[in-house]
This record gives sequence, structure tokens and C-alpha cells, in this order.
Amino acid sequence: MTPRRINRSLFVASFVALILSPGTTAPRHSTSGNFTSSEPLVVISEPVIPDARYKIDSAQSHFSVKAFAGGLLSAFAHDHNIAIKDFSGEAEFTYGTVQPASLRMTIKAGSLSVTDKVSASDKQKIEATMRDEVLEIAKYPEITFRSTGVTATKAGGGQYQARIVGEITLHGATRPLTIPALLEFGDKTLRARGTFALKQSSFEIKPVSVAGGTIKVKDELKFSFDIVAHP
Repeated sequence: MTPRRINRSLFVASFVALILSPGTTAPRHSTSGNFTSSEPLVVISEPVIPDARYKIDSAQSHFSVKAFAGGLLSAFAHDHNIAIKDFSGEAEFTYGTVQPASLRMTIKAGSLSVTDKVSASDKQKIEATMRDEVLEIAKYPEITFRSTGVTATKAGGGQYQARIVGEITLHGATRPLTIPALLEFGDKTLRARGTFALKQSSFEIKPVSVAGGTIKVKDELKFSFDIVAHP
């Protein structure tokens, strides 16, 4: 092949590649073959949309929080186990890879209930303090979480180790939160298990204290979840 033909072939190949490259601009043509507009032609990739949307089944799920006793007389106090009974939400995910994925959840703050073996009167006092003084449910009836990003690594056997990054709104304050979770996929079932911690002070909540502060609830709370979702 002569040098002139080689140069011509390289020119044609380069021109075609330039037109087909994503994000490349080129003048548009009319059906007659004449130039009619100088507007750029931009190639845009379509966003990947999750394959499935599952709703949380609160009847088959378990969600709880543990408050730890502190202070000088903490040895005489008790840690408290609290069940979160009323929550809902939905998860979106992609088959085979999980990501892209998302999670949205809403908790009714007034549904938190003490599960410790205490007297009925003590339970009533603890729950009243938690709802009226700590959570202030009259002002802030809901706790919400909305993910901003999810990453997952396959662990085998239909299981994935995931990190759910998002924002939680509690007591009127919104803060970032990352939730590690073990995801397990079954027959039309998604199960997520894990734990995470929050500090009450991060949400402008003052931990409860009694007896002049000699007995109080520690700032950090530990949450545990075993959540089941279905399509």
C-alpha cells in the first residue's frame, strides 16, 4: 500500500473513531446531507437502575437498641434493652451484584418499648422518660434513614458483606451514618443483619441521669438489627 493510501486510511479511521467516541461533539446533518445546525451531538450513558424493590416486613424482623448504665454507681444500675416495634421501609438492589442499591427506613419513635424484666411501674417510668424527655416524640415523632451509597462484596452462598452509607434524622438533627450489614438472599427474601452505634450527644440529646449524676445512661447506644424484606 502506498504512503498516500496509508495516510488516507488513517484519516478515515481517526474520523470515524472521533464521531463514535462518548462525549464527542459533531455537527448534525439534515436528510439532504447539508449542515443544518452547529449544536453538538453528545453520547450519554444511561444510568444503571436497580432490578428489584423489596419492602421491609416488620412482623418477621427484629430491631433493638441497648442503653448502658454509667456513673459512679453504675454497678447498682442496669443496662436497658429496648425493642423498636414500628418501622417500615424499602430496599432496592441489583441482582447478582447488589449495587447499585438503596435503603429507606422510617421508625415511629413512640414505638420503642423496654423489654427488660422490670416491674410494670418501673417500665412505665422508663418508657415515659425515654419518649417525653429523651426522644421528645411530640416534636419528633419519626426517625428516618436514607442511604446515599451502598457497596457490597460477595461472601459466598448468597451472602454479601455490605456497607450502607447514608443519613439518619433523629431528634430533629440529621447526621451521616454508615451501617455494616451481612446481606443474605433467599427465595424472594432479603435478610440484613448487623449492629451499629450512635452517640446521643450527636443529636442534641442529653443522656438521662439520676441521683445527682451518680447513675446515668452512657452517651453511646448500640443498635442491633435482623431485618427481613419481600417483594
